[in-house]
Amino acid sequence: MKILIRGGRVIDPARQYDAIADVALAAGRVIGVGQVPDGFSANRVIEARGCVVAPGLVDLAVRLREPGHEHEGMLESEMAAAVAGGITSLVCPPDTDPVLDEPGLVDMLKFRAEKLHQARVFPLGALTRGLGGEVLTEMAQLTESGCVGFSQAEVPLQNVQVLQRALQYASTFGYTVWLRPQEYHLGKGVAASGPLATRLGLSGIPVAAETIALHTIFELMRATGARVHLCRLSSAAGVDLVRRAKAEGLPVTADVSINSLHLTDVDIGYFNADMRLTPPLRQGKDRDALRAGLADGSIDALVSDHTPIGHDDKMLPFGEAVPGATGLELLLSLALKWGNESKLTLAQALARVTSEPVRVLGDALGSLGQSAGRLVEGGVADVCVFDPLAEWQVTPEALHSRCKHTPFDAASSGTRMPGRVRHTLVAGTLAYSAAPEVNAA
Repeated sequence: MKILIRGGRVIDPARQYDAIADVALAAGRVIGVGQVPDGFSANRVIEARGCVVAPGLVDLAVRLREPGHEHEGMLESEMAAAVAGGITSLVCPPDTDPVLDEPGLVDMLKFRAEKLHQARVFPLGALTRGLGGEVLTEMAQLTESGCVGFSQAEVPLQNVQVLQRALQYASTFGYTVWLRPQEYHLGKGVAASGPLATRLGLSGIPVAAETIALHTIFELMRATGARVHLCRLSSAAGVDLVRRAKAEGLPVTADVSINSLHLTDVDIGYFNADMRLTPPLRQGKDRDALRAGLADGSIDALVSDHTPIGHDDKMLPFGEAVPGATGLELLLSLALKWGNESKLTLAQALARVTSEPVRVLGDALGSLGQSAGRLVEGGVADVCVFDPLAEWQVTPEALHSRCKHTPFDAASSGTRMPGRVRHTLVAGTLAYSAAPEVNAA
């Protein structure tokens, strides 16, 4: 299939390209940006006037609930949500059921995802068997099956010696370890420590839960030389420590979730279970520091932290509700919202969900890393076409995800979302289209 995306504003943050141009696709590759090759005859034309043509989004934190929920068709619905949100590549953590600690389970997930011909799925393998924190997994075999790194997901390691050995092994073979910094014992609350948690009678998680873990991780990085990606920072103190670690030259990257970037503990209101999230929402100063850290590069990427939670699991008292929220279809809009409010260019905002996440993944992507998150001739044709002026509200009917709970639900927040995805192409194939501007040539 030969496709011409005509007349859009093409933005490629990786090479600072921003111009009104045509984009030509053929055989799953970009064959022309601005200059369409002579003799190119499109089978299909996408009219993109008034729209932005950007690289497909890359989301570093997406739970697909498979293995474990095959009977619910969860993979199909969440992959449909991904492409509806302009996401063409996603990383999924290993806390599935069963845990992704064996090559066969990784192979099955990738096979099932590839059959859907939608977003590309890059699994993280479990760092320890069953995420039990005791015995390391066979990292080499999991890497051969397609894992791009290793993680404990939301299960902190209690034994620092196990973490040290994991980092030593990962450093030897060049693997990246993905860790959410949280000290095991201090992290057992349900809300961020502070006046609001005290007033509501909710058990608190202090900032020290994050900073103690960060100090430990950085000391072990200095000793082992391992490369670490820090998942979903939540505090101003955490951002400051990461900034110092980068200045020191430690091989560390970090991300932040759309929830922590836009919300604070005040949004919990009167025990709104949609605000029951991991990590917990912290105070305004923390949110402001996270926004500044993402803008200045101390934090590398913005993630949806998509965690589909069933209705019954959210209709419980705040402390008993399962933490998490849907986010795939909100990532683009909330990146644009943050960019607008931070007075950044469109390219700067888009970089945090395109080229920068690819840089985090690095060599783990293999040859795909040369062009994913970019729009370059000869590169993979993963493209997101969106209307930057369109606004929409988050309602259950507007979401493709099977699970509808989100802190940004219009009924409770009234938030209007900027930007709306019109078309998503993965490897040159139209995976999602919300607009009628697709014509046979």
